[in-house]
Amino acid sequence: MNIIFKVIPKEQLLNILPLLKIVNTKTPPNLLEERVLEMGNYQNYECVAVYDNEKMIGICGLWYSTRHYIGKSVEPDHVIILEEYRGKNIGKRFFEWIYEYTKSKGCEAMELNTYTGNQKSHKFYYNEGFNIYAFHFLKVMREDKKFY
Repeated sequence: MNIIFKVIPKEQLLNILPLLKIVNTKTPPNLLEERVLEMGNYQNYECVAVYDNEKMIGICGLWYSTRHYIGKSVEPDHVIILEEYRGKNIGKRFFEWIYEYTKSKGCEAMELNTYTGNQKSHKFYYNEGFNIYAFHFLKVMREDKKFY
């Protein structure tokens, strides 16, 4: 294995779709593509990736904001490592790289959400020094009230 971490250029952002579809099975593919382009082109978002040589084996979206209670922060989102690469310390190495990368951009804190049923991610984030400080609430305001 030759593991490499890097930022995905905006013009290559749609390359994350095959990995993103692994965890996002409810959003129609055309809508998922539209949303990724909106995120990358018009919001405080970028995506970083893990490669084994040229093969993209993991991704992590990064949302940037300044919050009154913690300062400039980053929120990792849709963190995915391909199944066959899990258990090899790649996630830990990826986050070490993300910490340094986002600190170099002036981030003072990191916040994230993880689904309540994703027990493996809870263990990983606890081991990384994250603590639970709040609950994340969601209300779908679309007419159909569906989550996608």
